[in-house]
Amino acid sequence: MPITVTDLHAVEILDSRARPTLAVTLTSAEGAVSRAGVPSGASTGSREAVELRDGDKSRFGGQGVRTAVSNVNGEIRDALRGRVLADLAALDEAMIELDGTDNKSRLGANAIVGVSMAAARAISMIAGLPLWRTLSLPEASPRLPVPHFNVVNGGVHAPNELDFQEFTLAPLGAPNEAEAVRAGAEVYGALKRRLAGKGLSTGLGDEGGFAPEIASPEDVLTVLVDSIEDAGYKAGRDGVALAMDPASSEFYRNGKYHVAGEALSSDDMIERYAKIVEHFPVWLLEDGVAESDWDGWERLTARLGGRIELVGDDILCTNPKIIKEAIERKVGNASLIKVNQIGTVTETLEAMRICQEAGWGQFVSHRSGETEDPFIADLAVGTGCGHMKTGAPARGERVAKYNRLIEIEDGEHLPYGLG
Repeated sequence: MPITVTDLHAVEILDSRARPTLAVTLTSAEGAVSRAGVPSGASTGSREAVELRDGDKSRFGGQGVRTAVSNVNGEIRDALRGRVLADLAALDEAMIELDGTDNKSRLGANAIVGVSMAAARAISMIAGLPLWRTLSLPEASPRLPVPHFNVVNGGVHAPNELDFQEFTLAPLGAPNEAEAVRAGAEVYGALKRRLAGKGLSTGLGDEGGFAPEIASPEDVLTVLVDSIEDAGYKAGRDGVALAMDPASSEFYRNGKYHVAGEALSSDDMIERYAKIVEHFPVWLLEDGVAESDWDGWERLTARLGGRIELVGDDILCTNPKIIKEAIERKVGNASLIKVNQIGTVTETLEAMRICQEAGWGQFVSHRSGETEDPFIADLAVGTGCGHMKTGAPARGERVAKYNRLIEIEDGEHLPYGLG
């Protein structure tokens, strides 16, 4: 679908952590006016596209994004305005060429992705279609994803002693999206009551999950299984399963994984995961070993890849080139998908296409710093990826995505689940 950009305007706004990010508004000659809010991460891979920050310590501790805003309102706007671009891929490629770096560090991936997301939304408006219908993969049918609710936060997402970053509820056995969201909300409530009953904090981490002072991952999993049963659900793949994102790069130092006071080798860490999978209904493990530990990733995949989904985040960075290498080396069997991690919607869809062709999973994800924009909900549905995470069933910026899934289901007869 061709698009002619007549105006672009960005403004510095706040994300859900009270840090600056961008909102971008695009106006097209075809009559569309669209807006996109740019997400921002805290736990980031070293090869992510570069998020441009000002570095001015007198504003937001150096985290301001006025330079990225100026790049949208100046150089990017001047380069795109008035051009008839054949489709979103042409628009994204024009920005990549304008930036001229491998990692979007000159103009900023946060500037570029805001324009790309706004353009994707504008193209859907021009076509008279919901956004999810224009975000698709060649051989995939639209599908409502299993929502993964991050209900316990640790690592860099919470001020507690828990080294693992995310513990997630996955209602794999739900019959539809609305019931899956209900299950997540009800177990979340049961978990709050159980933590409070133990005298543990029910304060929230960055993504809306509770941040109790529990150091052992196994202890967290035990509490989650009990909370699932408290809420009247079955813990397991035919009910509410569990998933984890240890974000292991964050606690990997000098060749060891430092967890709850222990220093573990890669093989020790893999054995610990194997025991966890044996004793708890964990169906998905993200970033089980560090982004630099490729040999460890190969051994982890050989050990557990036939039993659970092994998702690469920091190691893959939604980067098509890196994903291809990982597929060849049998490193993981799924990729996390974050639009701002690679910097354009087109490259995100290409990363997902590569995964699809290889039989890999694609796990669409939010960031710890979010806006109210529900873009990724449409992305998950349109690509038929089968699963998506966007935090707890609490906090407006998280709930906006889950509510968008319910709205799509209400208006369309689409299948639900992993497929």
